Amino acid sequence: MPAGFAADGFVHLSSPQQVHLPANRLFEGRTDIVALCLDAARLGAPVRWEPGVPSDPDSMRFPHLYGPLPTAAVVEVVPYLPGPDGTFPPLAVR
Repeated sequence: MPAGFAADGFVHLSSPQQVHLPANRLFEGRTDIVALCLDAARLGAPVRWEPGVPSDPDSMRFPHLYGPLPTAAVVEVVPYLPGPDGTFPPLAVR
């Protein structure tokens, strides 16, 4: 269970097109980050699209999983590396 689950009551998730926003806020320059690609049908708990932080683009909504993240929902683990400037790009969808 992620550390913030007890405090927030949900697991923070991101779409491939928006994952760079929290990655750059929290992990800029790190080279040991991986992205967990999930099968939404296997999550087994409600997902609500809710606002992120005030610095995110207007009307940006992030998926929040209101329950534990089952390992069976993880269908792929991919390295998520920053660019030469140390910032993360949107995740390329396979």
